[in-house]
Amino acid sequence: MVEELVAAGAAVASAGAVYVMAAARVVKQYERGVVFRLGRLRTQVRGPGFTMIVPFIDRMRKVNLQIVTMPVPAQDGITRDNVTVRVDAVIYFKVIDAAEAVVQVEDYRFAVSQMAQTSLRSIIGKSDLDDLLSNREKLNQGLELMIDSPAVGWGVQIDRVEIKDVSLPETMKRSMARQAEADRERRARIINADAELQASKKLAEAAHEMSEEPAALQLRLLQTVVAVAAEKNSTLVLPFPVELLRFLERAQQNLPAAPAPAAQAPGRQDAGVQRQAALGEGQQEGSAVSETRLSQDVAAPVEEKPSE
Repeated sequence: MVEELVAAGAAVASAGAVYVMAAARVVKQYERGVVFRLGRLRTQVRGPGFTMIVPFIDRMRKVNLQIVTMPVPAQDGITRDNVTVRVDAVIYFKVIDAAEAVVQVEDYRFAVSQMAQTSLRSIIGKSDLDDLLSNREKLNQGLELMIDSPAVGWGVQIDRVEIKDVSLPETMKRSMARQAEADRERRARIINADAELQASKKLAEAAHEMSEEPAALQLRLLQTVVAVAAEKNSTLVLPFPVELLRFLERAQQNLPAAPAPAAQAPGRQDAGVQRQAALGEGQQEGSAVSETRLSQDVAAPVEEKPSE
């Protein structure tokens, strides 16, 4: 009899142990347990720790409440200014209502991923290229609002959305590089022109001061000579006043022109030419006569005196 009681007690204990093992559940700190009893949702969501359910009647589904980091695949699109780009992003979200996340949507992760992709395509089509490159904070906020609106009904809260990278075609990159180079050159020219303007104003003030004190100009000239000579050059450059050159040029322009020789009549001109020709012939004849006489004097024999 005692043995039968012991055997019955052991059977009950084993059945109770099996029941407890089948009914016992452990929910982690970052999880919540959603219980369905015969297919109906139990309003009470099981918190973290040890909990019990009715075996073979209740079914419990654990939902993670941690922030999920989900990359959004790169999406190709055309911006509002007709530029083809490829944009990828990352989304951070978490479940705030475990029951809604299980009941309202079949797979809230997949739903959030698809919503993020469609919203990213919509943002690309509504934005300009400059906004995608330089105004990302505003686009991130708009993208977060677009995804968060339907996700609230799923018990999901969008924590943050970030656009990671914007890929451009190679031709667009080269065009942007040329544009940036032209803009830098424009700014350099503006700065250079501004510097020239300021320098010209200062030089005008210096010239005004030197005009009142002529000695200042001489001192400045000597300083320039010293500065040039300090470089150990073989050539010394001295400034030459331009006013002197202008004075000489004006003086040359003011000189009277030389009078032109008067034109002679044709007859007088011929007579003068004949007179010059006759004088030339007379000179030639005189030289010939003088040469003849000289040769005769040389050729004449010297008379010898008779000896006594």
